[in-house]
Amino acid sequence: MVVNYSKWDALELSDDSDIEVHPNVDKRSFIRAKQNQIHQQRYERRHQIETLKYERIINDGLLRRIDKLLASLQEHAQQATAPSQNPDEFMMHALMDCAGDGADDVPPEPPKGVYKQTEQPRYSVMMASLVDQVKKDAGDKPPDWLQTYLKGVEGHKSKVEGLQSELKQKLIDLEEEEGKKITSDSIHTGFSVSSVSKEKEKPKPAEKAKSETVEVLNPGSLKRDSLKRLDSAGQSSGAEADVEDEVKDPSKLREDDDDDEHIEPSELGKAFSKIKMGEYKKCLQFISENHEVVKERETDGLLVEGFNAQMDGKPDYAKNCVHQALLLQYCRSLGRDGVGLFFKRITTPGHQAQKVFLDDVNDTYNRIRTRSAELAKEKAANPKTTETEQIQLHAVDPNTSIHINIPSSSPTEEVEIKAREIFETFPPGLRRALESGELDEVNEVLGKMSVEEAEEIVEMLGDGGMLSVEEGVIDGTTEEGREKLKELEEKARAEKLAEGAAGQGAGSNEVEVADVDD
Repeated sequence: MVVNYSKWDALELSDDSDIEVHPNVDKRSFIRAKQNQIHQQRYERRHQIETLKYERIINDGLLRRIDKLLASLQEHAQQATAPSQNPDEFMMHALMDCAGDGADDVPPEPPKGVYKQTEQPRYSVMMASLVDQVKKDAGDKPPDWLQTYLKGVEGHKSKVEGLQSELKQKLIDLEEEEGKKITSDSIHTGFSVSSVSKEKEKPKPAEKAKSETVEVLNPGSLKRDSLKRLDSAGQSSGAEADVEDEVKDPSKLREDDDDDEHIEPSELGKAFSKIKMGEYKKCLQFISENHEVVKERETDGLLVEGFNAQMDGKPDYAKNCVHQALLLQYCRSLGRDGVGLFFKRITTPGHQAQKVFLDDVNDTYNRIRTRSAELAKEKAANPKTTETEQIQLHAVDPNTSIHINIPSSSPTEEVEIKAREIFETFPPGLRRALESGELDEVNEVLGKMSVEEAEEIVEMLGDGGMLSVEEGVIDGTTEEGREKLKELEEKARAEKLAEGAAGQGAGSNEVEVADVDD
């Protein structure tokens, strides 16, 4: 192959390693002198180019005014033939006609470094000098002064036009010489294009309404973890019993925390899961327009979506979710340019990355399919019941009731102080239920606890004297009261006959802790 080296001819080197100098001349000094010479010649050539361009501009303006002067002289030629016409006055009027606007009388400013010590005269001064020169060449009293003046002005016009032609040729030669060599000033950026993909503006999620919080007497009790444990059935501990299903008092509203344990794909992830396997062009376009879909949470959400789909009997959609989830995982794990790198490899025919990726998809899907089949089998063999064991408070004797006693907030005796300390250790939800005095609300809170937790709470209520059993009051003046008394007497008589023991008709006045299956 023949190499064309002609492109290097335009390089002008001042430190060529092949240069040979006289033995008595220092090579470095010679190269430096040559370099200075090149720079000086280049500067002078560029300065001359700027000067010639400026001179041509001035001459163009002068030619326009000469043309106007000739047109004015020819237009008023008949007036010049009058015997009383003075040539000087006639030429003065012609100059005034070609003067034009005063703003155009000033020549443009010269470029930097051109005619910096010389102030350019106005165009009116130039034209006046031209007319004076014409008059001087024509003499004092020419026989036909108008034609003489016309020929004189036309002669000056020819000289200016000739000068313009010379300047143009010099300018062409200098620019050609300047363009022969490649310099740092001639280097410029050619075709350049860049593309930045911007994310589309997403609608901002609706802000959660701010809610009021409850100021508790003992904030430190919220952080205690002595009651935080799980029972054998996996039920949450009593600390979670403070979360109420429905907040009855608006002043006790709380801002709900996000459930980080609940993983599911976002709307963006679900849209990405709809793209079929193998449509990598659509996948790349979707990721380019929605960069946030590459987040790890979307990958986990799609895997959960695939597992749920397999459990629901949708194997095709489940496998597609697994494929899209692993696609996002690979793009994220390949680094900063992982998206472009992944799609470049996966779309290259015969690339090893295709086999590795698809094998990973198949293995992951097979594990999900196997696990979902096992769970379905276990569910069929042992159907889940919704019954959970709970602890509830009920009086054994229907004629008695359980009364709730709240320790004073300003205790004075040692027993009251101890009871108040026990009360302060309860979760806020339980304290609010106790303060309401309603046994149903207390049972509702206990129902949210594990069995062990509820038993411990009931024992602490007993130690603090917060539960007491009271006899019911029967009004004997009413018909209903009399019937109630009669029933009690008959019941007492029957018990005496059956058991053969006296004094057992009143029943047992104690609190029973009963296990209730809901």
